[in-house]
Amino acid sequence: MSTEPPPFGSGQSPDDDPFRKQQPPPQQGGGSPYDPPPQQPPYGSQPPPSGSGPYGGGPYGGDPYGGGPYPNDPLSGMPPLADSGKRVLARIIDMILVGIVVGLLAWAFRISQYTVDSDDFEFGKSFAQEALAAVLYIAYDTYFTVKNGQTLGKKLMKLRVADLNDGSTPSVRTALIRAAVLWIPFAFCCACIWTAIAGGWSFFDKPYKQGLHDKAAKTVVVSTG
Repeated sequence: MSTEPPPFGSGQSPDDDPFRKQQPPPQQGGGSPYDPPPQQPPYGSQPPPSGSGPYGGGPYGGDPYGGGPYPNDPLSGMPPLADSGKRVLARIIDMILVGIVVGLLAWAFRISQYTVDSDDFEFGKSFAQEALAAVLYIAYDTYFTVKNGQTLGKKLMKLRVADLNDGSTPSVRTALIRAAVLWIPFAFCCACIWTAIAGGWSFFDKPYKQGLHDKAAKTVVVSTG
């Protein structure tokens, strides 16, 4: 099987995603009749206490979102989680690349975010430029995330977005939710503050190092190199 991710819009089944975690084969029953019987707990022994797993919530570990117990850690079989510092660098690269395009289009269509008067500076936000920025950032992030989980910035930093559930490349819906949560507030109200909060959340989040947009879409960012 090729290690290249399926091309965007190819119609390939998600089951063929090379990044998707493979389920282990089922155990075969029917051992030898000479095998010793399985060990039984001593009579009167207590069952394992609730919350004894590494994440709590049951003997097999619990869902940090408050759901039922996981049979296994969802990160099992995935590459290691990405370093938060590299995530910040990747995001800065993406912001610069798309920002250049937004600036060029705004100039071409005479859309100015700031108007300059000979006497003073009047900072009047242009709704048109904000809408243009939101559309381009969301389209950019969604397209590349669905294609292979990597924006250009993430590719340079050797990172990839993956579904928390199975490690696969996010679907269009998941990628769109993730991009919208990150970029709509960025474009319309509080660019620097929201970017710092949403992205910086991964520095403190445990155990999955998720940003707020990752939590909304139930994704993680992993290392590819």
